[in-house]
Amino acid sequence: MASAIAHFEISENDQEVTISFLGRWVVSCLGDADQRIRAIDCSHEKAIRLDVSSIDQLDTAGAWVIYRFHRRLSEGGMGIGITGAEAHFQTLFDVVAEHEEHVQKIPPHKHPLREMFERTGRQVERNYQDLYNSVGFFGMSLTTFLRGVVDPRRFRAVSFVHHLEHAGFDAVTIIFTVSFLVGAVIAYMGGELLKEFGAEVLTVDLIAYSVLREFGVLLAAIMIAGRSGSAFTAQIGSMKANEEIDAMRTLGLNPVELLVVPRVLALVVAMPILTFIADVAGIFGGALISLFSLDVSPAMFVETLENEIELRHFLTGLVKAPVFAVLIGVIGCYQGMRVADTAESIGEHTTRSVVQAIFAVIVADALFAMFFQEIGF
Repeated sequence: MASAIAHFEISENDQEVTISFLGRWVVSCLGDADQRIRAIDCSHEKAIRLDVSSIDQLDTAGAWVIYRFHRRLSEGGMGIGITGAEAHFQTLFDVVAEHEEHVQKIPPHKHPLREMFERTGRQVERNYQDLYNSVGFFGMSLTTFLRGVVDPRRFRAVSFVHHLEHAGFDAVTIIFTVSFLVGAVIAYMGGELLKEFGAEVLTVDLIAYSVLREFGVLLAAIMIAGRSGSAFTAQIGSMKANEEIDAMRTLGLNPVELLVVPRVLALVVAMPILTFIADVAGIFGGALISLFSLDVSPAMFVETLENEIELRHFLTGLVKAPVFAVLIGVIGCYQGMRVADTAESIGEHTTRSVVQAIFAVIVADALFAMFFQEIGF
């Protein structure tokens, strides 16, 4: 029965060490053969020959164990080779060697806490590289735009008008609706709270301050990031995957000039207009709720706006719009340029574009809020 189990014997002379494999080297008889082979001392200077002439039976599992040991010896410069293999045994060794690169290696076990920190570190590094490359891409886009200012013949007017219609006019309905509803919610919730203090008339101030300074431009930017920013990434990404951008470079055309500058410039023009529409819609929604829930007449609402709300609050929101537009446009186009030649990559970068654009807009809005607070504007 001993010969039925996979085992081996080691012998040596002055020139070499011979490892003779005996028994049945099949999956049911391997036992701990793999571990015993791994434990063989390979630190001596003699070459090692693997003799398989005494094997009774061999399958791919046994052939893989022997071949892997042979590969380890060869990498260390100690292996002579596998000798004594019968024709059908040699076929198995050849098959194992041919498919070696397709074998999935089991990754080493890692401690969950260590793995979490490694994954966090890799994500931080990727985010840093993304930020670094995005700044470089912004600089390249700005340089290309300035060249167009110097030489207006470079400006792509048809492309600009097309994207202005898509990013601006086509987005009016959704931005008006969302801003109207948010203004109504602010009026309703704020009015209910202020009623307890008998100061429901201050709801007008609450609506005006929140919509004009923050919610109007922020809602418009978030909707544009989800709508136009993702569209930019998908459009440019599809062109990148189909090698259309490479074709442009081959023809001597600048993809940034053709694809990026018209899109970003269209957003810069459209965002202040959309912000104004969002402000009007938010205040209109608040005024409607104030009329039915708080008995604040339209005349009183408008009079309060005229007397207590200064123009600077409207300008505060409007100033942010072009900055948000640049952030959304550059991030959307940058992620589109990074798409690989797979449909999965387009979806991945489109999602990343929306998330990064919204995050950038919120961070920029917080910085604006602190800046305006410090200068008293």
